[in-house]
Amino acid sequence: MGLRVNGHRVALDRHEPDSDLNFVSHAHSDHTSGIRKGKGTITSEVTRALLESKGKKVTMAAVPPGVRLLNAGHMFGSRQFYVDSDQNGYSVVYTGDYQMQKAYATEGIEVRKADVLIIDSTYPNPNVVFDSREDVIAAIQCYTKQKVNWGTVLFGAYSAGKAQELISIFNEIGIAPVVDEKVGEINKVYTSFGVRLDYEVASESQPRDNFVGIVNISKLTQNKIEVERRTERRAFTAVATGWAKVMTFETDVQFPLSDHADFKQALEYVSLCEPKVIYTVGSQSGIFALQLQKAGYSASPFFQGALDEQMIKAIANGR
Repeated sequence: MGLRVNGHRVALDRHEPDSDLNFVSHAHSDHTSGIRKGKGTITSEVTRALLESKGKKVTMAAVPPGVRLLNAGHMFGSRQFYVDSDQNGYSVVYTGDYQMQKAYATEGIEVRKADVLIIDSTYPNPNVVFDSREDVIAAIQCYTKQKVNWGTVLFGAYSAGKAQELISIFNEIGIAPVVDEKVGEINKVYTSFGVRLDYEVASESQPRDNFVGIVNISKLTQNKIEVERRTERRAFTAVATGWAKVMTFETDVQFPLSDHADFKQALEYVSLCEPKVIYTVGSQSGIFALQLQKAGYSASPFFQGALDEQMIKAIANGR
């Protein structure tokens, strides 16, 4: 999956053997398979730093002429790949993961008009509607303030992105959460780029009975058992993820705090972008394309290979 732009074949968040440049929209591992030794990577400086904190070597490449990186709103440093019509005679945007609601600890999304839109399809179902972000955050804060009086509150979260948003949410109500070492390493990158986060790292904090903790979601149950054994008090468990709208977690509570756009927000993005043609990408691309067709758009799943300039120019010129 890629684009041919100004003589370059650019892979989009994927491994493409024939590409000479690789665009990485953000630092989550499912979007970084294209990073290879000796191949230039186009990404934000924040994403580069986050990836290198995880041990990945990133060879940065200059952004080609006529291309801009736009904020995606998904997590700190996330970007969209935008080919500007002013210099190319046509315009294309690839979103990667994105969200329309403004999140804590990240930049708000930028939307530009484009002839061709290549869009993420994580939540393609019109029946999945996210609650107001403000309401979800208020519920998280209320629950946490109440339960921390009775024991420990442990949140399972992805180490990059959601963990830092939760820290900001807790900081707003005067709580400095305890985080595991992996989250702590990611936090150092955020703070080096000016994001203020008040937290303690578990290995450096003083043991206590009542606290709020954030751990990698895969280790939530293990940490719950360890904390309850040490404190002899209950540890309340929670997750904050958009998947809380469509699946049940083995936790005391789950909050639908997503860093993706739902279908309604996707339509909002499309209406602002005003594309002539839409290509959907991701595991739900077929379903999403069908829903967009029902909404009146010219949409189809992105095909294998690269979208070339001649095809884009034909779309831009209405041919």
